[in-house]
Amino acid sequence: MAGARGEGLGMVADKWPAGDDRGRTDQRVALGREGERLAEQLLTARGARVLARNWRCREAELDLVVLDSSGRVRFVEVKTRTGSGFGSPAEAVTEEKLRRLRVAARHWLAANPGGWRQVCFDVVGVDLSDAGYPRLELLEDVI
Repeated sequence: MAGARGEGLGMVADKWPAGDDRGRTDQRVALGREGERLAEQLLTARGARVLARNWRCREAELDLVVLDSSGRVRFVEVKTRTGSGFGSPAEAVTEEKLRRLRVAARHWLAANPGGWRQVCFDVVGVDLSDAGYPRLELLEDVI
């Protein structure tokens, strides 16, 4: 893939410039990273192995790509919230976002041939509204 460079197991295609978080504030970036860290802990505690973090292509970013204990590649979208004013974190994953994730997953699979048996798309909603007690909701096979 043109413009690709190595990162972790896979390749990162057409990365945005370093430090470019597409107009997000530092607080929102930190919130997202904390949610991704917690989601990764949840998944690895369930036996998953992380293949990629924040893998980007032109269409979308894949928050986490993991290999579960049964050999399935799981593309995981993580949504983090500090309150319920805009609904649950998982409700923020729109049909358009899922479409972009499917496209990004195809790019990742092309860049990482491995004879993957099956792929799945999951969402981890992270609610940080209760100080010190994050709540995580794992929705498997959303597509």
